[in-house]
Amino acid sequence: MYQYTEVKEKGLLNAGTLGIKRYVLSLDNHVSIVEALTAFCKEKDIYAGKISGLGAVNSATFRFLDPATLKYVDKTFEEQMEITNLTGNISQKDGKPYLHLHITASRRDYTCIGGHLLDARINGACELFVEDYWDTAVGRYQDPETGLNLYKF
Repeated sequence: MYQYTEVKEKGLLNAGTLGIKRYVLSLDNHVSIVEALTAFCKEKDIYAGKISGLGAVNSATFRFLDPATLKYVDKTFEEQMEITNLTGNISQKDGKPYLHLHITASRRDYTCIGGHLLDARINGACELFVEDYWDTAVGRYQDPETGLNLYKF
């Protein structure tokens, strides 16, 4: 599903003193980004952190929250696209890793689409950096006013 290496800091400042562990990941072809990242976070017990990366997908489902109705609208794009930016954060909800991901993807005609990523399937490669804020606890709660799962400290 993925391969990874932990980034080793040199000198006096290391992951232990900074409270941050860093990983470089490569997701296997044809896997779900969300499934692979969630499995990685579970394996490494990551419940607060940051994600960034790029790659290629052939299917991506975006989610949009309509603020007037507080209803989600999902749309799936079934085409080859380059991930020009994948960014997000890791927290926890109900004791499990919670991924909040946004993506910008470039189409064959060089136009881009983007937004909240519900999931996507790799078709080519996906290379990611994950930071684990191992000494921090960040939860989530459903905010009735916005309809969003917001940070809970």
